[in-house]
Amino acid sequence: MHLNVEGFLQTLPIMGYGMIGIFAVMLMLYLVIVILLKIFVKHKEESK
Repeated sequence: MHLNVEGFLQTLPIMGYGMIGIFAVMLMLYLVIVILLKIFVKHKEESK
């Protein structure tokens, strides 16, 4: 099996951008969930 080190090193930035994109989407989803929980928990407490 032959490992093309030069090709691997050329693809690392592309993989890095992909991973940054995945973590950015996960962070946005987390923030939306936190914001929605804060909004709707306040409304639930006020209605009691």
